[in-house]
Amino acid sequence: MGFLRRLLDKQEKLFIKGGKLERLYPLFEAGDAFLFTTGKTTEKPSFVRDGADLKRVMMTVVVALVPTVLMAMYNTGLQANLALADGASLAQGWRTLLIQWLGVGFAPGDILACFVHGAVWFIPVLFVTFLVGGLWEVLFAVVRRHEVNEGFLVTGMLFPLILPPAIPLWQVALGITFGVVIGKEVFGGTGYNVLNPALTARAFLFFGYPAAISGDQAWIAVDGYTSATPLAVAFSEGLESFTSEAWWDAFYGFIPGSMGETSTLAVLIGAVIMLVSQVSSWRIVLSVLVGTFAMTALLNAIGSETNPMLAMPFHWHLVLGGFAFGTVFMATDPVSAAYSNTGKYIYGFLIGVLIVMVRVLNPAYPEGVMVSILLMNVFAPLIDFYVVRAHIKRRKARYV
Repeated sequence: MGFLRRLLDKQEKLFIKGGKLERLYPLFEAGDAFLFTTGKTTEKPSFVRDGADLKRVMMTVVVALVPTVLMAMYNTGLQANLALADGASLAQGWRTLLIQWLGVGFAPGDILACFVHGAVWFIPVLFVTFLVGGLWEVLFAVVRRHEVNEGFLVTGMLFPLILPPAIPLWQVALGITFGVVIGKEVFGGTGYNVLNPALTARAFLFFGYPAAISGDQAWIAVDGYTSATPLAVAFSEGLESFTSEAWWDAFYGFIPGSMGETSTLAVLIGAVIMLVSQVSSWRIVLSVLVGTFAMTALLNAIGSETNPMLAMPFHWHLVLGGFAFGTVFMATDPVSAAYSNTGKYIYGFLIGVLIVMVRVLNPAYPEGVMVSILLMNVFAPLIDFYVVRAHIKRRKARYV
């Protein structure tokens, strides 16, 4: 590491102001900051430094995502191998050739075979996301003459996890371009965005290319094969299929869906890491759960003879769709969420209410996490504004 440090210090003169490669300083600084802690110190008061800088916060989120990533690869391969065992056609292309060359087979009961099969679908999506999104990040940093921020590290990890495995790679590139450029950079970059960039990218693909990201059919990594999600089954067939065994399958993540959203267990492990390290706000997570419970209880009490989803119990909402993943990793985004403590309670509660409303009352789209979080992202500044005004009003009343 000492040799690498000396090498970087020797090359730095080429990138600082007046150097031959001055315009590429953001690219050099990004690599240097990724490998080492910054050597910069504050020059003016106050001289307070927190050990949890932006890089460490982002890396904590990445570590918290590791269980979800591993489960995403395993379940993607599992669902594909189950489909093949059910008579589906094997997808043609370099992925299949690679799996055959590795010689792991396509047996649903073989953990290694499922993991490898899922990895050859997940990793290319991850690679394209970082390649294209990273190029946009560097381009904007060079043009604006500022450092490359670590914020995209998390966005680049989140985006592939909320996509179906068989999504075309050109759509991945287009989606992350929209998410980074329109969802973040036009507002000024990391820390200034109103919307969550990863969800913005997915929303663009959902409304622009609905055939690739459907609300009720999950694309499996085999030729032209889709499988109805549990939420879609509930709409079409009622809640009879919602057995105790099915609930545990949904909790562990052995169901069709977006690659990283199926396993509530994996998300819970990440949630513990983020809450213990205080990277996520427990107020938002708790209020989302309360809002979901309150709206579910209300609709359960109302009931309906034509819409069985009104009878869906609270514990099923927790394990289906992107609820757990969205609550832990998306709703708690510190930039796009409400900032004040009171505002966080309101913000999270309304997300929970909206998730249930969209899921239950909209037969055309049996989900709700993505649109609920994005909608509340828009209203988060307004919530904080009125919370601050209320505090000021109360403080003024004390001194009248």
